[in-house]
Amino acid sequence: MSLDNFIPTIWSARLLQALRATLVFAQPNIINRDYQGEITAAGDTVKINTVGDVTIGDYTKSSMGDPEELDDETRTLKITEAKYFNFQVDDIDKAQQTPKIMGQAMQNAAYGLARSADSFVSSHYVDAGIALGSDASPWEIIKPSEAYEMLVDLSVALDENNVPIEGRFVVVPPWYEGLMLKDDRFVKGGTLNSENRLLNGQIGAGAGFNILKSNTVPSIGESEGVVANTKVIAGHNIAWSYAEQINQTEAYRPHNRFSDALKGLHTYGAKVVRPESLAVLSVKRPVR
Repeated sequence: MSLDNFIPTIWSARLLQALRATLVFAQPNIINRDYQGEITAAGDTVKINTVGDVTIGDYTKSSMGDPEELDDETRTLKITEAKYFNFQVDDIDKAQQTPKIMGQAMQNAAYGLARSADSFVSSHYVDAGIALGSDASPWEIIKPSEAYEMLVDLSVALDENNVPIEGRFVVVPPWYEGLMLKDDRFVKGGTLNSENRLLNGQIGAGAGFNILKSNTVPSIGESEGVVANTKVIAGHNIAWSYAEQINQTEAYRPHNRFSDALKGLHTYGAKVVRPESLAVLSVKRPVR
């Protein structure tokens, strides 16, 4: 890339495409983007209108009453996050290296932005309406088979809240996947179908979930000599909403360097709108 042929809209699209190719928590299969709206800067808001339940009555001939007025509620999804990148490539370095390192740097920027966005979305576990275990009393795994059984418990909790079955997800950290790989129920039954292979981070299926893996699963209390309290998040994408925008990408020549530079801005926000459709399992990582 050179500044002579830099087209901001094309590079913004490339950055957004690369960004979405690495998202786990912030991908549309996990969190809906139904209210994306127009975002121009941090502090913007997206209005979310939700409709209450519809009353179901017993029908007999000529007995249907007047139509009910539906309750509605407007929530606000605020664009709270603004992350940037700003890097340069010296002319000397650019001349000596192939392939062009500016393109690779853009890929690296997208990966870093994706990790930040995933960490932000996963932090909303605190608004989940279903909690198994807690900060003070996380569940403990004594034997590997209990890892899969805890996913069954999550599935049952969602069933009891009438959460849609089709499209349920659960996101686990790598150590949790390691335990499930020792369980034949996951190894033999977790084969992916062709559609689910398209999900970023997908590692299998089981206990009624599309199972994904991410290093951005929240963990608290982890330090030397302390076993981490991990937050395994499960639910359906109707539970929460996410909106994002690559607001700007701009190429420029730094005034005091012989180099090409590129900077960009990524803004986004998220909100739990149906907490009854989101569950969190607080679980201790077993001591090795």
